[in-house]
Amino acid sequence: MSNGEASRFVRLHVELVLEITDAGELTGAAIDHIGGDPALPEEERGQALETVKGDPAEALAHLVDPFDLVNAVPGTELAQASWSSEELTDYDPDAEWDAAEWDLADDAAEGA
Repeated sequence: MSNGEASRFVRLHVELVLEITDAGELTGAAIDHIGGDPALPEEERGQALETVKGDPAEALAHLVDPFDLVNAVPGTELAQASWSSEELTDYDPDAEWDAAEWDLADDAAEGA
């Protein structure tokens, strides 16, 4: 900012890799969550249920809410959030972590 003021808005990038240890338990939890979500319109509920039954990554996306990650942080209010999940077919959990592989600055520049 040119006038020396800091922006009130901060983009927080968080990248997580989770191992699914029980796909049935994950899917069941997502089904329960979708079934109990009063804000989800009925026509979207059926589609969401079918999606999570066939894709553990989608089941996970229905259970992880960015608001839950930051709602207890004092002095902040979530202004906007988006998230997605994907299966990592080439992930090696034993490989050394390399920050260059997860270049979040490039993602931000691309509008991701």
